[in-house]
Amino acid sequence: MPRITISEAESRVMHVLWSQSPLSADDVVAALADHTDWHDKTIRTLLNRLLRKGALTHERDGRRYLYRPAVRREDYVSQESRSLIDRLFGGRVAPMLAHFREHEALSDDDIAALRKLLDDIDREEDGA
Repeated sequence: MPRITISEAESRVMHVLWSQSPLSADDVVAALADHTDWHDKTIRTLLNRLLRKGALTHERDGRRYLYRPAVRREDYVSQESRSLIDRLFGGRVAPMLAHFREHEALSDDDIAALRKLLDDIDREEDGA
C-alpha cells in the first residue's frame, strides 16, 4: 500500500467514514457537529483533500456524492504504527514500551494486557 499521509483533522473525517460509509458530505458534517466546531466548508475541504490523496473514493448519488474510505482502517493503523516505531524508536518495540514505562503512567489494566500479549507470543513460539 502506498503511504498516505493523513493529518489529525483529516483523521477525524476518516474515523467517521471508517465507522459508517458511504456517507454524503452533509452526513459527515452532521457526524462531526457534536465533536468539533468546524464549519461545513472546512469539512468539505478535508473531504476533497482526502480524495486527492487517494484516502477516499466517491460516487455520484443524484445531486450529491457519497464518500467511502479507499484504505482500510487496519492498514492505515499498521502503516502509521510502523512509521512511528521506525522514526522514534529505531524500528524496535521494546524501547517504545520502555519509554511509556518511564514517562507515562501505565495502568494495571495496561500492564495486564501487555503480560497477556507476551504470554500469547510465547505460546505461539512454543507451538502451543
